[in-house]
Amino acid sequence: MITATGVGSLPGTDAADYELAVKQVLDALPDLPHVPELPARGAHADLTGRTLAVVADLSADLQPAGWRLTGASGGAGLDQRRARSLLAQDLDIVEEHTQGYTGPFKTQVAGPWTLAATVERPRGDRVLADHGARRELAEALAEGLRTHVADLRRRIPGADLVVQVDEPALPSVLAGQVPTASGFHRHRSVDAPGASPALEWVLAAVTGAGAVPVVHCCAADVPVPLLTGAGAAGVSVDLDVLAASAYDDLAGLLEQGRPVHLGVVPTTAPARALTDGVVTERVLRFLDMLGLDPAAAGSLVVTPACGLAGADPSWAREAMRLVTKVAGHLRDAG
Repeated sequence: MITATGVGSLPGTDAADYELAVKQVLDALPDLPHVPELPARGAHADLTGRTLAVVADLSADLQPAGWRLTGASGGAGLDQRRARSLLAQDLDIVEEHTQGYTGPFKTQVAGPWTLAATVERPRGDRVLADHGARRELAEALAEGLRTHVADLRRRIPGADLVVQVDEPALPSVLAGQVPTASGFHRHRSVDAPGASPALEWVLAAVTGAGAVPVVHCCAADVPVPLLTGAGAAGVSVDLDVLAASAYDDLAGLLEQGRPVHLGVVPTTAPARALTDGVVTERVLRFLDMLGLDPAAAGSLVVTPACGLAGADPSWAREAMRLVTKVAGHLRDAG
């Protein structure tokens, strides 16, 4: 059945905003709600901080340049403990409002390559520069995800969990486009065979914990074969920027009944009013290009193009409303 969901992030700056976000997600995205992220609350709540709250057995702290592994013994650093506390508080709110919920439910974390391209080593520069450090970080993420999924399963026992692994930096890692700390050079590229093991560890951990792993990458050159070969059940993409070369891969996933999350609603309010009919027609044209009709695309999930953290609250609500209405129209068309 064609459904709708959000990518993850929403506007908001405090606990009251978070509770409102949970209520809105449950109301506007009833077929596949998700754990909201409110990155405007600061580094402890952004994608990197949120994921470092999940990783196991590695300590990290905030520096002027961002998150850095400390290499310290004795547990998490102060900022990492704050990130974990904030995540736990957020999940308490999610748990409170999902009592009795049954059905698919999604959470989000940064993937191993985006984390390696974002977090610094103890002596500076990105984890990406150190083969051993990036392996250690990926393994710590995999181990942490096992615990995180188990915690979510305890909190929402009726949920069929989906874990969205966000990899916005993966294409840059593969292309050797991630800048060094100085900004004058680029880190060496990682080829697909070299990138696959870290993805495999993380995606296998999600699958082994009983959840469905979907990798989100809102770039033109989404490496779909790499992601599915490493164990992703499906992918999440932005139709506005997606290269046509990926269309055949997406068609293959849909034909196999594997999830394709398709971003089709802008992340900020457009200059002209956008109707659900216009968006529905666009998705139908896309499916026609793939040689599929809606009846053969039951694993399609309609989403905003990317996160909604930069949207004003009224557009964030409208974007969620739109994707849900579009999913309904597509089901009717099938």
